[in-house]
Amino acid sequence: MAELFNFELKATDGKARTGVINTPRGEIRTPAFMPVGTAGTVKAMMPESVRATGADILLGNTYHLMLRPTAERIDRLGGLHKFMNWERPILTDSGGFQVMSLAGLRKLTEKGVTFKSHIDGSRHELTPERSMEIQRLLGSDIVMCFDECPALPADRDRIAESMRLSMRWAERSREAFGDRPGHALFGIQQGGLEQDFREESAEALKTIGFDGYAVGGLAVGEGQEAMFGCLDFAPDMLPGDKPRYLMGVGKPDDIVGAVARGIDMMDCVLPSRSGRTGQAFTRYGVVNIKNARHQDDPRPLDENCSCPACSNYSRAYLQHVFRSNEMISGMLLTWHNLHYFQEIMGGMREAIAAGTFEAWQTDFHATRAQGDIERL
Repeated sequence: MAELFNFELKATDGKARTGVINTPRGEIRTPAFMPVGTAGTVKAMMPESVRATGADILLGNTYHLMLRPTAERIDRLGGLHKFMNWERPILTDSGGFQVMSLAGLRKLTEKGVTFKSHIDGSRHELTPERSMEIQRLLGSDIVMCFDECPALPADRDRIAESMRLSMRWAERSREAFGDRPGHALFGIQQGGLEQDFREESAEALKTIGFDGYAVGGLAVGEGQEAMFGCLDFAPDMLPGDKPRYLMGVGKPDDIVGAVARGIDMMDCVLPSRSGRTGQAFTRYGVVNIKNARHQDDPRPLDENCSCPACSNYSRAYLQHVFRSNEMISGMLLTWHNLHYFQEIMGGMREAIAAGTFEAWQTDFHATRAQGDIERL
């Protein structure tokens, strides 16, 4: 295993990249999709099941963990890896996005944010320094800078003010993070959809110096076309020898489009949240298992998928357990969705390495455009 954090770029095809992030806890193959373990668990999944889908790294949520069970308690119990029984790499977000979403419950100043807990109404303060302390107590391998993420659309003055505050917070985060061999700190580019602000943010982050760089402030209401428009230039502004992480993305089409534009890492709650609500992602598009058309269908969700849901159960059974509110429904559909997302990542890695990414993309979109199999 690597003793320190580093990134090896293995191959490129157009702007798409494949490589390996080496950490003391193991390799992260890129492009990488990170399942979200908000409160120390990927909902409806055992850690070994998440690993079986092909995941190399999970995301943990600073905001939720600091409130319950608290970072201090997790530290006393041996750190987040031991606490949740996941010994591979973990990335933790800074808590900024969740706090910013509590618009009516928070107060923003130059120092940081004070807010009321959504759990019990207790008051808390989150600053760049406190965010770094919490993430250190959790023991995460990749730590994110504390930033502010305004919802889009927003006017240029609001975007500029927010971005420059985030850059000042990035500098404080870097200082508070200190020297932690084997652990990485990522800076977060902001600037909305404005190219000049994205450039200003990227230059500020490069001056400070980070182990990796995230494109933040997207997938917050602007739509796919606008997001892709921003990704046509934003990743190119970041260092090519460091990992590039697009936060909070996304649907399969979003993920493929982001990789095509130079992104290496992504995370999203979509595969697990959708699984719990009866929605399955397949190579032929989205299947809503709650629909009555599936109740007499003996076929699997996807006959080409090797996950437990597709290998061992029919659409009729999956429809039945969803309608019956049985826990196994969320478990099987979440496993399937995570398996499919990791299958996409593996397919892209292979295609980029082989120099066939454009053909892979064409086939991916054409297959999804076919739609679900005909009903019986």
